[in-house]
Amino acid sequence: MIESNDKVLSARIVTSSLFIVLAVAGMLFSIYLIYIANNLYMYILAIAFTCLAVVSGFFNIFTAISYYRSYFYQAYIDKVRKALKPMRTFPTVAVIMPVYNEDVRTVETNLLRLKELKYKRGKVGFYLGDDSTDSATRDRLARFCAEHGITRVTREGRKGFKAGNINNIMKHVKEDYIAIFDYDEYITDTNFLIDLMPYFSDRKLAYIQTEKSYREGAGLFADSVSLFDAFFFRFIQQARALNNTAIFAGSCGVINRRILDRIGGMPEYIIEDTFFSFVSHMKGYKNLYIPKVYAVGKPITTFTQLVRQQWRYNYGDTQFLRYFYRYRKPKELTPLTNAEYITHGFGLNYISVVLLLFTLVSVLIVFSAVPFTSITLQQFFQGRYIGVDLEVLGSMAFFLSLIVPVILTKIYFKSVKKGIMILLLNFALVIVRTKAAIAALVSASPGGVWKRQHGDDRHSLRFAIANTKIEVGMAAALAVLCAVAILENNFIGSVWLFWYATLYTLATVFFYRYG
Repeated sequence: MIESNDKVLSARIVTSSLFIVLAVAGMLFSIYLIYIANNLYMYILAIAFTCLAVVSGFFNIFTAISYYRSYFYQAYIDKVRKALKPMRTFPTVAVIMPVYNEDVRTVETNLLRLKELKYKRGKVGFYLGDDSTDSATRDRLARFCAEHGITRVTREGRKGFKAGNINNIMKHVKEDYIAIFDYDEYITDTNFLIDLMPYFSDRKLAYIQTEKSYREGAGLFADSVSLFDAFFFRFIQQARALNNTAIFAGSCGVINRRILDRIGGMPEYIIEDTFFSFVSHMKGYKNLYIPKVYAVGKPITTFTQLVRQQWRYNYGDTQFLRYFYRYRKPKELTPLTNAEYITHGFGLNYISVVLLLFTLVSVLIVFSAVPFTSITLQQFFQGRYIGVDLEVLGSMAFFLSLIVPVILTKIYFKSVKKGIMILLLNFALVIVRTKAAIAALVSASPGGVWKRQHGDDRHSLRFAIANTKIEVGMAAALAVLCAVAILENNFIGSVWLFWYATLYTLATVFFYRYG
């Protein structure tokens, strides 16, 4: 066990060191670029690069801290668990499932499985919040609930989306606590309530979140997508839980109904869980994260599904940032907890917007450089050609951006292929995430606009291009600029721009390949 723990700690140190090296190297080179700039244009480029390096450095250093601190969470939760006392009384629990036009067979299977949860007889109620608009779905679920003793709750309209559904269910719930599960989550450990409810002896505990996971074996794409959440729950969530900022993730968790009522119900935003977590913290309540999987969900198997998810996440995170700055209470927040909420809101924006800005800066850099082929080795080391310096740095940065995720997935998930896939998916989602952030800033509809897959169109080139017009346009523009760089004998610059052009075609490729 000691050897195993030493290996885990070593992996954390290696991970943290990688991020810190990237952060420090970027910021030091930025200082160097400002020092050697010799005209206004070069100063502007150097300062722009410095701004991007500082933002990137902040996220890299914060990520390093989170990865390292997550190692100590298991010891913390073990200490909390040992202090628990056996339950003498069993509080009542409402197990609820909000649905909206979902696959009926999956809903029925998972509801029946939820009824197998182990707990004191007569202390658990089951509720289905049915927001379905399809009449056949509604009728079948109504019959199923009547046959199996499940309270089915409906409403007119879908105000507030999932949060509105939960708040509507709460009008009919009499139990003291609520356990929430999504329609696709199948219980793998029926001790869920038996294990979690003793923690609520702490009356200030607002909610408990468990680790969310997805069924494996659906292919490289689906398994790689699932790693997005795996990184969050296995590292970021654990580090945050040490500071009472663990995020309620919308399901596979239990909420103290009394506290939910006190804060005014579930905040009716597109990512209601993040808002609920923040509001309960600002009200002085606690939270807890249990790093154990009790249910597995259905994995994302199409790129369209991933686009919809990422649109919702980034739209909601951008909304959250505005909410956070408006309603935060400085007395309740330390510098670290402040940083945790900021990085949560900026996370996907950082990945997408910074990459877009770096693309723009890269184009300006390429066409500011003295043609590389006309510079001798001696001139390169003696002269101060900032454009060439930046091109070389850019090539190195791309190499490192490829290596780091591959190293991480190899260390933690024993897979190089998934690391490469995660890197490519992040680039493929740049425009989608940016559009979602802009939509949230201008208070546009939270629903993204793209063509849905239909039958044979799912893997057609027309379907792929129709969903990625902006990406295709950017790729074409970068390809043209690449050709111009070649004509100017700027080989490194042309390779750099060709690499960018290729990356911006990834969304089209993924729509075509995965639907």
